[in-house]
Amino acid sequence: MTAIDKALKLSEEIGLDLVEISPDANPPVCKIMDFGKYKYEIAQKAREARQNQTHIVVKEMRLRPNIEPHDYETKRNHIERFLSGGDKVKVTIQFRGREQSRPEMGFRLLQKLAEELAEVSIVEFAPKQEGRNMTMVLGPAKKTGSAKKAASNLKAN
Repeated sequence: MTAIDKALKLSEEIGLDLVEISPDANPPVCKIMDFGKYKYEIAQKAREARQNQTHIVVKEMRLRPNIEPHDYETKRNHIERFLSGGDKVKVTIQFRGREQSRPEMGFRLLQKLAEELAEVSIVEFAPKQEGRNMTMVLGPAKKTGSAKKAASNLKAN
């Protein structure tokens, strides 16, 4: 009776499976275990790891260089809400017609926006002209541990 036969007989007596752990080793390494339970535990760990992942969404806000003050405030408030929710925001200024000859207006508008949102955001990509559009990407500011706890306490209440 070989070692493999002995191991198979032992696993059948116990009512568990004989699982080959390291087939390349000499002699091969096997383990007696409940293989169905093992597969289930691996699936549970994978599911738990997926739940703990953070999914970052990039929102986009489009502006024009000659935006009215109230429209600007509304868009800035939307951007602030997106950032406080943990999303990144891509701010795009669209130039049309003669506006294309004055890209500094769009650059100043993006700088103003970045300064006003400095408390809740960081500039990930500085303003950059791409054809008729100028884009800038803002990311949420890193919160300290106490600020995160305070924010979670406010949401809980």
